[in-house]
Amino acid sequence: MTTALATGRRPSAGTIATFVVLIVVTAFVLLPIVIIVLTAFKPTAEINAYPPTLWPHEWTLDNVARIFTELPLARLILNSFVFAGGVTLFSVAFDSMAAYALARIDFTGRKVLLLVIIASLMIPFQATLVPVYQILSDLGWVNSFAGMIAPRAADAFGIFFLRQFFLALPRDVDSAARIDGASEFRIFRSVVLPNAVPALLTLAVYNFINNWNDLLWPLVITTSQDMGTITTGLTLLTGPGGIIPHGVMMAGSLIAIAPLVIAFMLVQRRFIESIASTGMK
Repeated sequence: MTTALATGRRPSAGTIATFVVLIVVTAFVLLPIVIIVLTAFKPTAEINAYPPTLWPHEWTLDNVARIFTELPLARLILNSFVFAGGVTLFSVAFDSMAAYALARIDFTGRKVLLLVIIASLMIPFQATLVPVYQILSDLGWVNSFAGMIAPRAADAFGIFFLRQFFLALPRDVDSAARIDGASEFRIFRSVVLPNAVPALLTLAVYNFINNWNDLLWPLVITTSQDMGTITTGLTLLTGPGGIIPHGVMMAGSLIAIAPLVIAFMLVQRRFIESIASTGMK
């Protein structure tokens, strides 16, 4: 539609209809975020009023202030950064090395190993929760960042995702480097990785967001509030009798999603490039 207006032509009915549908779908997608933002700045009486209203009649910062007084917010956010960031760094490193071996190196049993990795995607994390916890408990890693990060230091999805991207890269350059005597690690580090930045950033954003938002695993592996993350901290806001202060909860959620929005905006272009090119040969 924008192109048609720029060239002076009238947009067709189909173009207008598509544009309207996109606006409506976008509005539905953004509606939950709008509700979170507006509820975070509503007074408690207005939040509990019936019928409910979307736009606040009176704006307040009390909910935001209560977040800082009722929770050790700085500590929770720091723990979330260490947990999500640590998982992201380790998983991108290990997944990329495994994916390179499966995509660029011929060795006996490569296809079988790939099938095993793909099959492991069908095993839910909840099914392995108890044995993983038992192992970490025996190691003394409960209530530690090592215990939070280690089980997610590599994952099958990341390996498969990067393998598909590595398969799409031309083999001429690394073949020439191999003929010149470069080691496999040198080829991986100096040839393949620089050309896989979009895929690496995409996997990094995916892992960071998933682990930042995760509630179950930090809730299981940590019993101390000092080791909690922002998601587990928000569960502490439930009052007596299960009463939830929705305004405070929405203010906390708004603060929790802010780093995710910033991280995605920083790598948005690379993210789209990777989605467009991954799996294409």
